[in-house]
Amino acid sequence: MNILVINCGSSSLKFQLIDSDTEEALGKGLCDRIGIPGSFISFTPRGKDKITKETEIKDHNDAIRLVIEALTDPETGVVSSLSEIGAVGHRIVHGGEKFNRATIINEEVIKAIEECNDLAPLHNPANLIGVKACMDLMKDTPMVAVFDTAFHQTMPEEAYLYGLPYEYYEKYRIRRYGFHGTSHDFVSHACADLLGKPYEEAKIIVCHLGNGASISAVKDGKCVDTSMGMTPLEGLIMGTRSGDLDPAILEFLCDKEGFDIHEMLKVLNKKSGVFGLSSGFSSDFRDLEAGCKEGKANSIRAVKAFSYRVAKYVGAYIAAMNGVDAIAFTAGIGENTCFVRKMILEYFGYMGITLDEEANQKRGEDIMISTPDSKVKVFVIPTNEELSIARQTLELL
Repeated sequence: MNILVINCGSSSLKFQLIDSDTEEALGKGLCDRIGIPGSFISFTPRGKDKITKETEIKDHNDAIRLVIEALTDPETGVVSSLSEIGAVGHRIVHGGEKFNRATIINEEVIKAIEECNDLAPLHNPANLIGVKACMDLMKDTPMVAVFDTAFHQTMPEEAYLYGLPYEYYEKYRIRRYGFHGTSHDFVSHACADLLGKPYEEAKIIVCHLGNGASISAVKDGKCVDTSMGMTPLEGLIMGTRSGDLDPAILEFLCDKEGFDIHEMLKVLNKKSGVFGLSSGFSSDFRDLEAGCKEGKANSIRAVKAFSYRVAKYVGAYIAAMNGVDAIAFTAGIGENTCFVRKMILEYFGYMGITLDEEANQKRGEDIMISTPDSKVKVFVIPTNEELSIARQTLELL
């Protein structure tokens, strides 16, 4: 079965058509600047060069139409007609407590997703625009919702509750939800395979380190804790997000700087993290790595703080699971920034982890970067969220 995977943002739409038999991408692309001047679609058929076309994309219906045209183009397309697309898997950011697995989309499911909009106001409405556009143009094709939050719904109560009056959980469902679930799901399964251990018997920590970053603890095939919270702002220091901090800082800064709560949240989401710690130098670890090599204090303090926070969470999750079999690094920083991986792992000599310096220099492939005699295995595993969505779609259908 060919499965079309759609990842829809407010002004962009990423897509891949995946052959579920071979798990290869037949084609992939991006519609960008939807509803904004300068919009375009880029499409890369398997084994061929990328094709980019500037064209007006008024809305997401336009974008879906362009995706279908690209996939079925007689010269550069990868299928002859829509009948060759067996299903569409949609990434939905927040499913709240309503969804703990992939779900076939109908009007009732759409309504339930809309009820979670307060929890992800920037993401869920955009995700649903893509869903409705596909339903309009592909009426006979099954639509499946795959939720970023679903993987983490196995967390026990003691892990997801906050130290707030319980009535706020009962009334508003304020709790830890976690994100990047499709990535944590894909990488934890791949890690168990590399370990040669049944997924249901493994203790794995996944470090999804990118501009947005999160860590999960996976014990016996279930997520038992994760670093992001009710929103993606909690947890690790990230590219521009603050991560964990004393909540009283908000009131203090609002009084001192004259911020309202919306301005304060903009600082926490857009001006903080390694960007803020580097005094606005960069949120890109390629720039920060160069800065560290040049001895720039702003880059060094940002990278050290980031790495320390990751190490703290990994250590906490080792305790939460009473041990660990493997640690897996993934996403943009986790897969590509070897000096950060080294800095993090230096905290875990007591766990019997020894870094294979040569292996740690590699990127873009599944590889063990700990030495064979290390008591805990450490892997770099490129994530594939689109393939995870396709697999969950196929399994459901």
